[in-house]
Amino acid sequence: MTDDSPGSATWRHSARADLLAFARRSERSDGGFIWLDDSGNPDPDKHLELWINARMTYVFALAHLAGASDVLRLVEHGVTALSTLFHDDVNGGWYDEVDFDGVPADTDKRCYGHAHVLLAATVAVRAGAEGAKALLDEAADVHARHFWDAESGRCVEEISEDWTKVDNYRGANSNMHTVEAYLFAADVTGQPVWEQRALAICERIIGIHARSHGWRIPEHYDHDWTPVPEFNLESPADPFRPFGATPGHAFEWSRLILQLEAGLDDPKPWMREAAEALFAQAVEDTAEDDTPGLAYTTDWHGEPIVRERFHWVISEAVLAAEALHTATGKALYAGLASRWWSEIAAHFVDDTTGSWHHELAPSMRQSTRTWRGKPDAYHAFNALTLPDLPLSPSPAMTLGAAS
Repeated sequence: MTDDSPGSATWRHSARADLLAFARRSERSDGGFIWLDDSGNPDPDKHLELWINARMTYVFALAHLAGASDVLRLVEHGVTALSTLFHDDVNGGWYDEVDFDGVPADTDKRCYGHAHVLLAATVAVRAGAEGAKALLDEAADVHARHFWDAESGRCVEEISEDWTKVDNYRGANSNMHTVEAYLFAADVTGQPVWEQRALAICERIIGIHARSHGWRIPEHYDHDWTPVPEFNLESPADPFRPFGATPGHAFEWSRLILQLEAGLDDPKPWMREAAEALFAQAVEDTAEDDTPGLAYTTDWHGEPIVRERFHWVISEAVLAAEALHTATGKALYAGLASRWWSEIAAHFVDDTTGSWHHELAPSMRQSTRTWRGKPDAYHAFNALTLPDLPLSPSPAMTLGAAS
């Protein structure tokens, strides 16, 4: 790989600066970060989303630790929005979506959004953002008291506004992002309980459920964690709860397991096996020789269902390949990473308008079947940043030292 070829450190650092310039445009003068359209303009039909605001806060905090100028104020802008606009001042916790006046569009509390608040708060603390410590303290407390279920060793999904009623649905996606947030929380707070809970989640969802399903991860479960394989059969392209297996999540879990393994004093023998098996099955199910990118979903036999190519899927694929190459030294992973970096540069990076195309059809033309606009810099920023860093501790701890 030459110094300026796709995926090289030089190329990634340049692409990261371009991505960050686009992401800055999401700042909203009245608070929070707005959903951006393909041109980088505010989408007036989109309200303020908790997960987007938490992710943008996380991105700007990592960027600050990496030495980017004039982004600490954006970290604090995000911390303020999470502490005010989205916050339930009566019951605690955060609303998933609010209008531009801070009125919630939906009052239920969800693990997915709360995991991202915890993640954002940990990095904001490391960035030295004003108000971040109070945000982290509450986010950690809320997640521990309301979402963590010690009996099942996983997190519940959705709870009523006043925390009195827990929905019966359980999901792997929110638990995956919880693993990431818990790894950051363990490093930033110095409390090993977060790492222990991350391991418990991985042992069950991956060590038990994914293993027993041929390393295709069941995403949807009922109240007692029995998989529901036909869930959302009629909504296969749902952005958060699609039918079938989601190979992009297999790549993401693979990387997270490697990061967890690297931080454990006594790593479990199954972890490396699981990381490689998840990756191998996802590649087998999605990497077509004649079509760039990777399919969004497959059925339980590995046949693609939603064949659109998402930027987040290839971001997680290349991150998993980089992590596996770091952990094992195997040339297979370096070769796949090189292939995917080339595809990212050729098809996903938008050199005209900025950022990355979020969704492409198998023809590699833009698609809006599931996603509209370019609201999310999180996956791409991670892909452009994490390969420079060790697998453990988390980027919140190592990025400033590496910059």
